[in-house]
Amino acid sequence: MRKIISFMHISLDGFVAGPNGELDWVKIDEELFDFVGKRVKETDTALYGRVTYQMMENYWPTAADKPTATRHDIEHSKWYSKVHKIVLSKTMKEADPISLGLTNTEIISDNLLNSINEIKQSRPASGGSGNEDILLFGSPTATHSLIQQNLIDGYWLFVNPIILGRGIPLFTDSNPDSYPSAAKGLPSAQRDKIKLNLLTTRQFASGVTELNYIVDRQ
Repeated sequence: MRKIISFMHISLDGFVAGPNGELDWVKIDEELFDFVGKRVKETDTALYGRVTYQMMENYWPTAADKPTATRHDIEHSKWYSKVHKIVLSKTMKEADPISLGLTNTEIISDNLLNSINEIKQSRPASGGSGNEDILLFGSPTATHSLIQQNLIDGYWLFVNPIILGRGIPLFTDSNPDSYPSAAKGLPSAQRDKIKLNLLTTRQFASGVTELNYIVDRQ
């Protein structure tokens, strides 16, 4: 069965974005790009929430065509055009990806548990053994919904050397009144303890630390 892996940049105190969704605190450089790119290139299915997906669509399809495009821009733009994209969105439920000009895109708007489990049991788009990871890129709201349904199998986290103090959390608690405005309405996702096994870790020159966990379902 395929695994869904949450790929997220996170602050030391557990936030994935600032109070208004800011990401200007995230440290990204060529060393990190190269490291992440190796795993991303092996991924044939990407999972997004609506907001993150729309951000990706506004940039990556034409990123390689810009005069200032970097090697990373060209490589990721090529990958993005080919990867099978799954979008979790209730507001896009009436949309037809083809009529909107969205290629290789599937929209899931309801029946999340069954829909995701069907995808987990499917074979990779390019063939193979059927156990390749599906990367969930950012998308905190979608992540919370998947955690609530116990559908995330691993966490590929990049811990940034910063304490934000407040913002949108990766793991929600039972007191949503404490969230900033951008996080209002998020579900209380973590109801039970989730035991993790650490697979790999790496420290980067920028001070960012990779933590690669798999959920222990024993």
